[in-house]
Amino acid sequence: MHKNYSLENLSEIAVEIISSAKNKTILFYGEMGVGKTTLIKEICKKLGVLDTISSPTFSLVNEYQTSKNETVFHFDFYRITNEEEALDMGIEEYFDNNDWCLIEWPENIENLLPLNAVAIHLTIIGDDQRNIQIK
Repeated sequence: MHKNYSLENLSEIAVEIISSAKNKTILFYGEMGVGKTTLIKEICKKLGVLDTISSPTFSLVNEYQTSKNETVFHFDFYRITNEEEALDMGIEEYFDNNDWCLIEWPENIENLLPLNAVAIHLTIIGDDQRNIQIK
């Protein structure tokens, strides 16, 4: 999928991502301020997360439960300085559990990512317009 969107149709983009995901590990690429966290919040809402959703910039990972008793892990590796930190937190175990893993700044742990993860690339094309490309 390759398309432009705005906040008005963020909900439909989130639904498309969930329905087209080949698996539950989704990588979010894009510069600071492109809307990765905003999109992840919408995806979490569509998955039925009842908790308050926030960026785990300092904790590296937030865990949420859905109304369907699924677990969603939201990672933010912006502040990680080396892949060893991700290994120390047990990142491989998260990937092995078949839970939703939504990852911001995946390029900082590139060598640890599952090969079959879904990659989402976001770019800014205007004040409230974004382009999304799903691979």
